[in-house]
Amino acid sequence: MPDPRFKQLAHLLVTHSCALKKGDKILIEATEIPDAFLSVLTDEILEAGALPVVDRKDERLNRILLKSGTEEQLAERLRLQADIELHRMKQMDAYLGLRGSHNITELSDIPPERMKMHADILFKPVHVEQRVKRTRWCVLRWPTPSMAQQAGVSTEAFEDFYFKVCSADYAAMSEAVKPLKELMNKTDRVRITAKDTDLQFSIKGIDSIPCTGEMNIPDGECFTAPVRDSVNGQIQFNSSTIYRGTPFDDIKLVFKDGKVVDFECSDNEALGAILDSDEGARYIGEFALGFHPFIAKPMRDILFDEKIRGSLHLALGQAYEEADNGNRSSVHWDLVLLQEPGGEIYFDDVLIRKDGKFVLPELEALNPEALSGTPRRVMVGH
Repeated sequence: MPDPRFKQLAHLLVTHSCALKKGDKILIEATEIPDAFLSVLTDEILEAGALPVVDRKDERLNRILLKSGTEEQLAERLRLQADIELHRMKQMDAYLGLRGSHNITELSDIPPERMKMHADILFKPVHVEQRVKRTRWCVLRWPTPSMAQQAGVSTEAFEDFYFKVCSADYAAMSEAVKPLKELMNKTDRVRITAKDTDLQFSIKGIDSIPCTGEMNIPDGECFTAPVRDSVNGQIQFNSSTIYRGTPFDDIKLVFKDGKVVDFECSDNEALGAILDSDEGARYIGEFALGFHPFIAKPMRDILFDEKIRGSLHLALGQAYEEADNGNRSSVHWDLVLLQEPGGEIYFDDVLIRKDGKFVLPELEALNPEALSGTPRRVMVGH
């Protein structure tokens, strides 16, 4: 008998995240996902009167396809795949990306130029331009022993954590975030301070978008974008990250008039290659505040880490159409700064969050004690 938590998660994805209705067509891209959950999910979709299309994927096979053959063969294959997948995506009303992974660094030995080809030829037209802009989409990870190992806990403990955070009260979160959206829409100047960090920019005239279980599960953020050329100062990110299969630690970026002009991290060569992907890769396409009450520690999985309570993140590269500053890139890389250890955020010189806690009365409903209804919880982990 399937885990009863499968039904709860599937119901949330169908009714809340994708809001499926009769006749909707939905593509499910499932990377290393258990058959038992896919069966429950497709049953739930069919009960809603929608039409599921399921595409099973495998990261080890993906690695072989990216690494093998000449660059000319790779480019030709990616163009063919992009034509097929773009045609399919154009038929869809909704999309679910279910991403399990037995090894999160499976693609770490793919040469950067081949990863860039994949991003430019396949991912950008199919996902950045079509899926993100023209479907109701949601992306989520699936709990695996690999993820549990990254979090420093047993597989069972991680599964319990996963289903708890994925089944949070997103309806309550949707109400609590409304004052933050209103405030961000009225704000011009943002200043971020923390250890080795003093960064300033404008968000004037760019809409803010609450995310409470619609586009990601787990969820819990409100994002906008800086005015493209307004970013100045430096920021030291204190959360480890993995991008295109390569791990990074201690990323420090220096900005002048919006552009990254200096950088330092645990792998400068790899970071430099990403920043040189295209012109937009050195500019910021997203700024967001995270506030999921049950996510407290980073685990090098961005769908969780960008939602950490008391955190913020900035994304190098492509801006979202809903909060568009005009930046265009094949890159969209979220980098997380945890502020519970110390730090402040100011909107128009007014302190709005200190050491990870909102201090304005109208925003206190987003603090973990309010969203969870319990004292602060600490996720077991490293």
